[in-house]
Amino acid sequence: MTAPPALTPTTTRKRAYWQAALTLAVLVTVVCLVRRHWSVLASGAGRLAGADQGWMLVAATAALGTWVSSALAQQGAVPQRLPGRRLVAAQLAASAANHVLPAGLGAGAVNLRFLMRCGLPVGRSASALAVKATAGVVVRIVLIGVLAAVCPGVLRLPPVSLGVVGAVLAIVALVTVLLNCPLWPRCRRALGTVLADIRAVHARPHRAVALWGGSLAFAALHSLVLICVTQAIELPLSPARVALLYLAASSAAALLPTPGGIGSLDAALVFALTESGTTASAAASVVIGYRLLTVWLPLIPGLLVLGMLVRRKSL
Repeated sequence: MTAPPALTPTTTRKRAYWQAALTLAVLVTVVCLVRRHWSVLASGAGRLAGADQGWMLVAATAALGTWVSSALAQQGAVPQRLPGRRLVAAQLAASAANHVLPAGLGAGAVNLRFLMRCGLPVGRSASALAVKATAGVVVRIVLIGVLAAVCPGVLRLPPVSLGVVGAVLAIVALVTVLLNCPLWPRCRRALGTVLADIRAVHARPHRAVALWGGSLAFAALHSLVLICVTQAIELPLSPARVALLYLAASSAAALLPTPGGIGSLDAALVFALTESGTTASAAASVVIGYRLLTVWLPLIPGLLVLGMLVRRKSL
């Protein structure tokens, strides 16, 4: 198999410019939205300041557990054993890097480099990331299906209209074009490699348990953070309903490639909570609390760990 062509300095600069432009556009949009809804955000922050500290401590503990569960899922995606402490540290560093580059590129780059430093070839490293991502998507779909059955009526399908039909036809046309494009053979080979790695992981039961258990714990712990924040501010929503709203909102926000979902996830969560009858101020409190525990407080430690791993040549 021939190696992929190396990126030229010009191509690298162009990618960096596009990423910087996208990040700047998102930040400008966020600043504009903050200025427009400042009174609601200030009210939400004030309500969060008086939240129950016990529930917030549980939420913070759950946020710490997301890095361990992510490390467990990544370990399950590869046959060989990875260094445990460095693997968890890499997940913290990846989380911080993910808020610099859009669409998960930061986390993907950190984890890819870490796996290569552990001795995996670049192809197998990329395949391991794909196996982990596939498990995460499957777990989210199953959880949404189960919770939607437990909480009927929370998720409502959009009415069938000309726009919905057009969107479906556009997706079908896009898939048809992709299946007939010259790159499809390469995509098929890559997909075959991922499927082969999935079979190899499931040939070792303990690795399969780590992959699926870590993926389930990751989604569940993020949901638990949001549930605890809603309990801390005494929001009258059931835990199952909050978990379903989080999973649906985060899945929808993943379609917009912003750094760490900043802006897209916040808007999706606020929309989901307000559609469930929550006031705008309470929804802002929940989102601020969730972001504080999962993004802003761990950001500086994550960047410090990232620098440490780079200096020690673990990345």
